[in-house]
Amino acid sequence: MSLPKNFATHPTPLQCLGWAWLRGTLIWALLVVGAVLTSACSPVLTAQRLSSEAALGEKAFNDLSLSASGQQSCATCHAAVVGHTAPNALAAQLGGADLNVQGVRASQSLRYLVTNQAFHFDDEGTPTGGFFWDGRADTLAIQAAGPLLRNIEMANKDKASVVRKIASATWVEDFKSVYGVNVLNDVDTAFEKLTLALQRYQLEDAVFQSFTSKYDAVLRNETTLSVPETRGLVLFNDEVKGNCASCHTSEKSANGGHPLFTDFTYDNLGVPRNAEIVANNDPTYFDIGLCGREDLKARGDLCGAFKVPSLRNVALRPVFFHNGKFKTLKEALVFYVQRDTHPEKWYPVNPDGSIQKFDDLPSKYRVNVNTSEAPYDRHPGDKPALNDAEIDDVIAFLKTLNDGWTGR
Repeated sequence: MSLPKNFATHPTPLQCLGWAWLRGTLIWALLVVGAVLTSACSPVLTAQRLSSEAALGEKAFNDLSLSASGQQSCATCHAAVVGHTAPNALAAQLGGADLNVQGVRASQSLRYLVTNQAFHFDDEGTPTGGFFWDGRADTLAIQAAGPLLRNIEMANKDKASVVRKIASATWVEDFKSVYGVNVLNDVDTAFEKLTLALQRYQLEDAVFQSFTSKYDAVLRNETTLSVPETRGLVLFNDEVKGNCASCHTSEKSANGGHPLFTDFTYDNLGVPRNAEIVANNDPTYFDIGLCGREDLKARGDLCGAFKVPSLRNVALRPVFFHNGKFKTLKEALVFYVQRDTHPEKWYPVNPDGSIQKFDDLPSKYRVNVNTSEAPYDRHPGDKPALNDAEIDDVIAFLKTLNDGWTGR
């Protein structure tokens, strides 16, 4: 569910997909257009040969030695088996030089991002695009750079530290072959090339955008949904029931491309505070989402808003929402539909007996929480938008979004 479309006017959005990401790089634009055209033709995962740069990126993606601890790679927090998100139920992953420092947000899936754009405000002022939960990175390459240097993730002290690790990597000769024998002589250049290789791997390897779920097969008229799955899809799309499709688009695009189950916008759901995140032990600490960015600090109306994730492979995820508050898909959906009808299930009780709703936001920003769209347009005592059986039907449908369907 997106934020209300009433934000102030902002600069014209970046409308050309490829040019938005790399500001005019022709190669990037061609790559994105190719991916979109492939999507429009109802893609199926097939055998492929990666370019030398993408193959290099795959090696770097899985290399533990690129971290300060020597025990963490990109794949550690973005495992293929769970749709390239974290393979465990930790609210936030452990990082740091000794792999004992907890992060503050759950790992996002890296799949189906090829058509994502740089962060911008659309014509109606709605924040859209960008990478990370707060959209602060404009490309997959910039996103890849973040964990390499963050002290709570791979924890390299600086770019030079990363480049020294490249020089010792088993694939260093491949790196030189792709980018030139002297590439390691300039730290900034070498670091940038590493992030570009990681980006190219995610763009070229079909597993990141395979469109091989049962639902894709349904859209290709190769199979049909079961009765519970069909009921779940209807509820998913129903504007007064699940209303999920208002942000998690479920229909083909105008050019026939299969849906990504996200519109790349942001929403403020008022997710309860998660005591499993160590940073939350400080009662004055709040993860305020979009307005926590330096360039959006003045936008108090954006505080508490986080990126709408794709729901593809959602049934594989061990945790849900930006703070990993819920551990099962059932818990997450019950929260969606009972947040406002039964708030006592999720939020602490004040001394006067009232419920402290939206407790993971400073009180002045709680008015930003989405309370206007279904299923959030309800009050204590109201009937939830979905009952338990209907929630199970929606889950049955969501399971059809898992990649790798084999017809069974």
